[in-house]
Amino acid sequence: MGLLRKLITAPVTAPLAGAIWVTKQVAIAAEAEHYDPARLRRALDDLEQAVDQGMIDEAEYDAAEHVLLQRLAHAAELIK
Repeated sequence: MGLLRKLITAPVTAPLAGAIWVTKQVAIAAEAEHYDPARLRRALDDLEQAVDQGMIDEAEYDAAEHVLLQRLAHAAELIK
């Protein structure tokens, strides 16, 4: 009965399983990019340039730096 059920429901379950797999892969890739240490360091450099050029003020810099440093610390924990 199990094989027959799989064959009958395959037209519905196969595309659904594929969509779930693709969604998981996209989430994994997005998380890896979000916590990429090299990308975070570049963002910190860009942030420092923005404050040096007067594009943002110190309060904005401090808030953004705090978020980026938290992400960098989390990335370091993920690597361990």
